[in-house]
Amino acid sequence: MTSASPGLPPRPAARSIREHLRRTLQLALPVMLGRIGILVMVAVDTAMTGHQGPVELAYYALALAPQIPMLLVGIGLLLGTVVLTAQADGAGDTRTCGRIWRVALIHAGVLGLLFMVLCQGGEAFLALTGQSPELTHGGGQVLIMLGWGLPGLLLFSASTFFLEGISRPLPGMFVMLAANILNAALNWIFIDGNLGAPALGAEGAALGTTIVRWCMFAAIAAYIWTRLDRVKYGLALGPAREDHLGKRLRRIGYPMGLAHGMEASAFSSMTLFAGLVGAVEVSGYLIAMNLVATVFMAAIGFATAASVRVANAVGRQDAHGARTAGWVAVGSAGAIMVFLGIIFFTIPDLLSAIYASDPRITAVAVPTLLVAAFALLPDGVQAVLMGALRGSADVWPATALYFISFWLVMVPCGYYLGITRNGGAPALMQAILIGCVLASLLLGWRFYAVSKHHVGRA
Repeated sequence: MTSASPGLPPRPAARSIREHLRRTLQLALPVMLGRIGILVMVAVDTAMTGHQGPVELAYYALALAPQIPMLLVGIGLLLGTVVLTAQADGAGDTRTCGRIWRVALIHAGVLGLLFMVLCQGGEAFLALTGQSPELTHGGGQVLIMLGWGLPGLLLFSASTFFLEGISRPLPGMFVMLAANILNAALNWIFIDGNLGAPALGAEGAALGTTIVRWCMFAAIAAYIWTRLDRVKYGLALGPAREDHLGKRLRRIGYPMGLAHGMEASAFSSMTLFAGLVGAVEVSGYLIAMNLVATVFMAAIGFATAASVRVANAVGRQDAHGARTAGWVAVGSAGAIMVFLGIIFFTIPDLLSAIYASDPRITAVAVPTLLVAAFALLPDGVQAVLMGALRGSADVWPATALYFISFWLVMVPCGYYLGITRNGGAPALMQAILIGCVLASLLLGWRFYAVSKHHVGRA
């Protein structure tokens, strides 16, 4: 065999992959940190509430169970903002980008108000799931408080999606970093009852989060309006009707909202199953899931990068570029998730101790984290593949594959292993592992099939 000379330039394929990796990381890292910031906010709420005892932590866990699917449905419905903005930017049609943002804000506001109203019936919903009267009342009050912040968070999400679509993810990251500092301070005031405020426990965590969500939207909107070229990006209000943009946004958003809703509600079903076992079980399970969700944001960063870069290539009518961008993002995310899985497997006791000192809770969290270590890789891979398919505007088939993986397989496995077989929280995590492996295989097959053919704009 002969080896290439060190002085020779890299082959075109190697240069292409290296360039794809560089641009993917440029997008993924700020998005990753911004998305991690959202989960860090929940993690801080969870940790500070957890030190109030397992009952307060159970209130917070049960409130998150219905709120997260609503939030992710809303985010899914708005994800078309990234795709359409990136496609327009890739095609050089920058004025359309701002018009897409305005349409996305209208959709975000309407969805946020709808979900806020639904949260007002949180106590009735929890009662229907079979929770104890104490957990039903406490969790319902926390859910009502969280609901008031959902419009602000969805408006913020629509704005960050617009910025990510034009490859400006840094402002969203910086806003999230500042928001976490403010959230921790408000938690100290409202959870523990400092500076003369009453000690509200889990409800105080929800109050602080709600205030922060509205502050986040105010900050990102101010950046967009004052720091971007309003003429170049078409930000100024105009008389032109934009119904066609709304239709395009919904054409992508409906299946993505449905996909996110199915995934989130399936995962929330696991939380409700844990709640059927008891307050300690659901508290330990929440710790494991919170850690999983936090590191999962690394995959979400690469999923967003895959979506933007694939959509850019679609806008340029570059099928090969779209295919390469997708697989580079999958490989990058997979490597990171393997590394994080090793950490989970090595120090589960130290990780669980961050959230709670009650030995009953950590006794549930530690074995659940050991199982979670193996679920990180397939969970991350399936998320990035979904992002790549989203950038290709191939969304309805991917939604069907989500339904098969999470509702036809994961949820029944969770009930059987966790409840029928009395496996508890670790068994619920085993069901999540099964569902994510299946989703990654099915979505990988779909992207392989789609990327072999020509792709066009949504």
